Amino acid sequence: MKPGNDTQISEFLLLGFSEEPELQPLVFGVFLSMYLITLFGNLLIILAVSSDSHLHTPMYFFLANLSFIDICSTSTTIPKMLMNIQTESKVITYAECITQIYFFILFAVLDVFLLSVMAYDRFVAICHPLHYTVIMNPQLCGLLVLMSWVTCILNSLLQSLMMLRLSFCTEVEIPHFFCELNDMVQLACSDTFLNNLVMYFAAVLLGGGPFAGILYSYSKIVSSIRGISSARGKYKAFSTCASHLSVVSLFYCTMLGVYLSSAATQSSHASAVASVMYTVVTPMLNPFIYSLRNRDIKRALKALFVKETLHGQLS
Repeated sequence: MKPGNDTQISEFLLLGFSEEPELQPLVFGVFLSMYLITLFGNLLIILAVSSDSHLHTPMYFFLANLSFIDICSTSTTIPKMLMNIQTESKVITYAECITQIYFFILFAVLDVFLLSVMAYDRFVAICHPLHYTVIMNPQLCGLLVLMSWVTCILNSLLQSLMMLRLSFCTEVEIPHFFCELNDMVQLACSDTFLNNLVMYFAAVLLGGGPFAGILYSYSKIVSSIRGISSARGKYKAFSTCASHLSVVSLFYCTMLGVYLSSAATQSSHASAVASVMYTVVTPMLNPFIYSLRNRDIKRALKALFVKETLHGQLS
C-alpha cells in the first residue's frame, strides 16, 4: 500500500488473535466449533418454539427473536475470520468493513433491546398476572419487536454513515478479529470529534436506557416476589425469570468486563480476546441457559426429535 495520506483506503488488515502460524489451526477449530454450536443451538430454539403451539406465548416469541438475532450477530463476524484463517489472509475490504460495522451494531443493540423487552414481559407476568394476556397481546408484542428493529436500523445506519465521512492514512491494521466501531474511529486520521460524540450518545441512550428498564422491571419483580407468602409461590415466580436473568447477567457482565479490561490493560489484543465473551460465547450459551432449566423447551425439543425420527423411519 502506498505511503502517505490516503482518503480512499480500499482495504484493512484484521490482526486477529495470534501472529503465529502454528496456532492458526487451533484458533480456526475453536471458533468453527463455537460458531456451529451457536448456529444449531439457536436454530433448535427457533424450531422448538415455532413447532409447539404451547410455546406460542409472548415469552417464547421474544426468545425465538433473540435466538435469530444471536445467529445473525455471530454470522456477521465469525465466517469472515474463519475464511481469512483458511486463506491465510488478513485482508478485509473497505466496503466489507463498513457493512460489518453496520450489521454488528444492528444486532448488538437489538440484543440489548430484546433483553429489555423480555424483562418487561416478566414484569407484567409476575406483577400483573391477571392482566397478562390483555397487556401482552400479539399486537403489542409485534409492535415492541418492530420498534426495536426500526430504532436499531436507524442507529446502525447513522453510525455507518458517520464512518463514511472519515479518512484513513497508512495505519490500516485493525487490532481485532472484526471491524469494531471504536477501533475504526481510532484509526482515522481526520477529525473524529463528531463520531465520538454520536457514538457515546448512542451508547448511553440505546445501551443505558434499556438497561435502566431492566433494572426497574426486576426491582418491581423482586418486590412482588417478596410479597408472596408461600416459599413454593416465591420459587415458582422466580423460576419464570431465572433464565432471562442469567442471560442478562452474562451479557452485561461480559460486556462490562471487556471495557474494564481494555481500560485497565490498554492492550488492543487483550480487548479483542475479552470481546469474544459477549460476541461469541454469550450467543453460544443462551440456548443452553434457556433449555436446560426450562421444561417447556425440553418437551418441545423432545417432541421435535421424535417427530423427525418417525418421519425418517416412515420415509
